[in-house]
Amino acid sequence: MLLGGFDGLHIGHRQLLSYAKESGLSVGIMTIVGAKDQNSLFTFAEREEIFKAAGADFVFELPFAEIKDLTPSAFLQLLEQEFVPELLVCGEDFRFGAKAAGTPEILKQTTQVRVEILPLVEENGKKVSSSYVKGLLNEGKVEETARLLTHPFFLMGEVYADRRVGRTIGFPTANIVYPIGKYPLKIGVYETRVCLDGKTHKGITNYGARPTFADKTVVTETYLDGFKGDLYGRTLKVEFIRYLRDVQKFDGVGALKKQLEEDLRRVREND
Repeated sequence: MLLGGFDGLHIGHRQLLSYAKESGLSVGIMTIVGAKDQNSLFTFAEREEIFKAAGADFVFELPFAEIKDLTPSAFLQLLEQEFVPELLVCGEDFRFGAKAAGTPEILKQTTQVRVEILPLVEENGKKVSSSYVKGLLNEGKVEETARLLTHPFFLMGEVYADRRVGRTIGFPTANIVYPIGKYPLKIGVYETRVCLDGKTHKGITNYGARPTFADKTVVTETYLDGFKGDLYGRTLKVEFIRYLRDVQKFDGVGALKKQLEEDLRRVREND
C-alpha cells in the first residue's frame, strides 16, 4: 500500500509504486480529496485512470475532511482495519494525522506492518512534488510537466454545446468544462492531442477567455485537426502538449481565423 496524497503520479511517486510492485503483493494507492482546500492536479476519475494504467491494483479515496482531525494512531488504525495491509511504502516526507504530526519514523514505531521509507527524488536541487509540477503549469511549461509525470497533463470531460461560432470560420471546437477543484494551467493557446475512436487527433486548445468576442468567461475549447462529426455529449481526454501563445484580442473574425491557421500550421509541422 502506497501512502501519500497522490493527486497524480510524478516520477517520485512512480519510484514508490515500482518498489511496492516488486513485493509481489496487490498494490493499492491512497489518494486524498479536498485536501487543505487546494486544487488537485487531477480529478478522482482522472487519477483512477492514471493509477490503473501505471499498474495499481486498486485505489482508495480518503476525504480530507474525515481524516484531518485523526491522531496518527487513529489514522493507522483506520488503514489497518479497512485494508489489512502487509506492506506500507512512503516517501521520507510523508506526514499523516492531525496537524501532520505523524512521520515515517512514528509510522514504523506504531504499526506492526512492514514499513519501507524511500528517499525523495530531486531535480535541480528541488524536491519533485505536486507543488513543483503546479509551479510548471503556472508558467505553461507543459512539456516539462509531461516529463515529470511521464505523461502529458490532461483534462477529461463531456463536450457541451456552446455558441458554435468556430464552425462559421472553419474551426469548430469541442468545449469541455474545466472541473472545479482541478488545478488550472496558465491561460493561453496550446497544442493538444485527443484520442477518439482509436485515432489520435492533433489539436489546438484555447484555455482562457475570448476577448475578440468580448467574452471574459474562461473556457476550454479544442479544435481537432482532421475530425468531422458531432461530439456533443461524448467524453474526451485532451492532452496538453506545448504552449503556443497568449490569448489575444483580434481586430475581427478574419484576423482570428488567420492566426488559427498559423497555429494549425505550427501544430502540423511541429514548428
